Amino acid sequence: IYGAMNCSKTAQLLTKNQSLLDDGFRTCIIKPKLDRDEWYISSRIGLRKKADIVLDSLDSIYGQGEYLYGDRINQILVDEAQFLTTNQINQLRRIVNDYNIPVACYGLKSDFLSNLFPGSQRLLEISDNI
Repeated sequence: IYGAMNCSKTAQLLTKNQSLLDDGFRTCIIKPKLDRDEWYISSRIGLRKKADIVLDSLDSIYGQGEYLYGDRINQILVDEAQFLTTNQINQLRRIVNDYNIPVACYGLKSDFLSNLFPGSQRLLEISDNI
């Protein structure tokens, strides 16, 4: 899910997360480390939640797949996905394929010069739904 800055992507993610929790599903929220607040996902309208996993650019997420599967996670939600590396996006895809855990990524598609972010480009290449 992508859109321009200030178009409520993070608020939509947090609303989706709460809706899934209310329906009895288990979620995992992931965010990159270089976002504004290292541990929290915050929307401009005041919604806020601590991330379950914060990824640095060298961190692997695929290694968490077995843990997430064993913990019966029903959906992974990723904020600021444009800042993930191509390798991390590929690992999320492997989690979808190997563990059957859906992943929904929220973020910008391109920078102010209309250049795709590497993470966004890879998402556009491999996503099932955009």
